[in-house]
Amino acid sequence: MSEVDDVTTESALLRGGIATAVGSWPGTDAREAAATIVGELGELPHLVELPGRGPGSDLVGRASALLVDLRFDTSTRGYRLAARPGVLSRRARDLLRTDLDALEEAWETAGLGGSGRPVKVQAAGPLTLAAQVELVNGHRLLTDPGAVRDLSESLAEGVARHAAEVAKRLNTSVVVQLDEPSLSHVLAGTLTGASVLNTVRALPEPEALHLLDTVVAAQTGPVLVHTCADRPALGFLRDSAAAAVGFDLATVGTADLDGIGELLDNGKFVALGLIPTTAPARPPTWRDMAEPGVRLIDRLGFPRRLLAERVLITPACGLGAAPLTWARRTLALAADVARAYTEEPESLTFE
Repeated sequence: MSEVDDVTTESALLRGGIATAVGSWPGTDAREAAATIVGELGELPHLVELPGRGPGSDLVGRASALLVDLRFDTSTRGYRLAARPGVLSRRARDLLRTDLDALEEAWETAGLGGSGRPVKVQAAGPLTLAAQVELVNGHRLLTDPGAVRDLSESLAEGVARHAAEVAKRLNTSVVVQLDEPSLSHVLAGTLTGASVLNTVRALPEPEALHLLDTVVAAQTGPVLVHTCADRPALGFLRDSAAAAVGFDLATVGTADLDGIGELLDNGKFVALGLIPTTAPARPPTWRDMAEPGVRLIDRLGFPRRLLAERVLITPACGLGAAPLTWARRTLALAADVARAYTEEPESLTFE
């Protein structure tokens, strides 16, 4: 696919002025979750993760259902590579199948088949998986360059297969989101090793970028890389092949503003995490949630129409630990902010 085709595809499936969510959702009812997401996020709904169901349903555990020729098992500290498929990998696949069935049912009920409306799927990125999954010997997978390379190639193929299945079942196009909450720690070398006395060496940016782009390049649709890390690695993500970058705006300081500007200058879409995952003491209005994004664009010196052209609105991070009432409220707030950014960005004023 040529670079022009890539840009056309990204513009068709990703656009500013819309709301979506990061991935995880409270509760254990896949059908209820799918119906809520499809109903509230009409422009870009997503396949939810329900970590409340236990091992195999969270961000890292779900990867065991996506990888090709690699599987995970549980360990005392989380997950580790397994020599052969076991209970955990079978459970992860069963849960993923349940979630897909629920999304397909909600999609058909809403009459979205053939509508051209895209859907988003999420997967843990290769750097976070390498940081969070252990080798058999108890060391982080990140400490074995060969294992990391195998992991990224397996994930690239597995996510592409997963996206193709979703596209076929829903008769639509798919946006892939790679979640990299451990990215900043991987680049900074601040991960602990097998014991508290050990640390894991920082992964050089060129190596990390190659691993991430291996997965990005394998996808046929646009890829959004999301990180909930404090001080997101914006410069690194600017250089990636991803079409869009998402982060919690509350984690960004003055020193990071140039990084956001460079993302936009480079033509990337930005998914701004504006809605907190914990309800504020005072019930917020959509104007409260919209203000930081408007002030950011003004401060960077961009025209406000960019909010409607290349800024997506999301909760700050996943909602798996949020009360259900607040989770639903975040979707409504995100949709209201996106609508305001699209319809009247120039007229928005704040005291």
